[in-house]
Amino acid sequence: MARALYIHWPFCLQKCPYCDFNSHVRDGVDVSAWRAALLADMRFEAALAGGERLESIFFGGGTPSLMPPALVGELLDEAERLWGFAPDIEITLEANPSSVEAAKFADLACAGVGRVSLGLQALDDAALKFLGRLHGVDEGLAALSVAQEHFRRVSFDLIYARPGQSVEDWRGELARALTFGTDHLSLYQLTIEPGTRFATDVRRGVFSPLADDPAADLFALTREMTVAAGIPAYEISNHARPGEQSRHNLTYWRYQDYCGIGPGAHGRRNGLATIRHKKPENYLAAFAATGSGISETRELGLREQAAEALLMGLRLGEGVDLGAMSARFGIPVDQMIDAERLNLLVDLSLAWRSGDRIGVTTSGMPVLNAVLGEVVHGDLVVA
Repeated sequence: MARALYIHWPFCLQKCPYCDFNSHVRDGVDVSAWRAALLADMRFEAALAGGERLESIFFGGGTPSLMPPALVGELLDEAERLWGFAPDIEITLEANPSSVEAAKFADLACAGVGRVSLGLQALDDAALKFLGRLHGVDEGLAALSVAQEHFRRVSFDLIYARPGQSVEDWRGELARALTFGTDHLSLYQLTIEPGTRFATDVRRGVFSPLADDPAADLFALTREMTVAAGIPAYEISNHARPGEQSRHNLTYWRYQDYCGIGPGAHGRRNGLATIRHKKPENYLAAFAATGSGISETRELGLREQAAEALLMGLRLGEGVDLGAMSARFGIPVDQMIDAERLNLLVDLSLAWRSGDRIGVTTSGMPVLNAVLGEVVHGDLVVA
């Protein structure tokens, strides 16, 4: 059973230098074909993972705010028919902060969206140009204002640790961001993903990524300023006032089941990992041939599930409950974590332990991957 639904809209408004979905930029989309496919995909998942009311729905992917509001409404109506909605269901849609998309916010709110996540990405026009964005700061802030008029809950994201960015640069940008009154912020360090234009540019010497030590200084400043503003980190890159955390993303990080539909969507349900065809044309072709957009369904062993749960849960400020995890997966605690290495990390103030619950400290978060490599037992299977 699943209490969360992820709907992936694959089409993008523009090419992005740090995204691997650039092949999904399209001049036009056959909405009727996608309506039929997404509705069928939803019914397929509900037949396998129904039985509990949905607590969250998330429209993500390329540029989901370009979806016709009528289609969003139809998908929500069908989801409610198939699963039922919890009384306080969270329905989120990702949006680019352009005037074209902001013009749809009122209709999207009427269709049932209650929360929007805006990809502002920077409050500096030169930085936005470097990041490959079409919007400028003024247009982005105008879209934020419109979003705050129409949605009860609004989040936006910024990307920092950009090449050459100083502590004072980021202090001023983040201070400005904290004046806009949103209750949730996603603050990501710039990462260079293989196969992207940014990776090519770095290899060619077009720019150099910010070094680890300056990036760690910016991370520490981010934590300091958001705590002072009353929106502390609850996950390595996400900050919220109490009660305003993204309930949908907490589903992932707490390793709960969710259904994923649409091209490229991943899901976790009933001990299975599901992956949809990534290329839109392949996704539609699979539906025509088999009645499903799934490209792969893989059974996850209990040890692999435990490893995934640890890797996801230790991103959270709340950490993980080892006792509960041991009971869930039937694996002794000493086979899930390396207690000796954990104790060493606790002594180094990179991790913490309180009874059965363990977590990563603020000092440990900048080197999270290294901490995970030490704590998670090597005998667990990691995909």
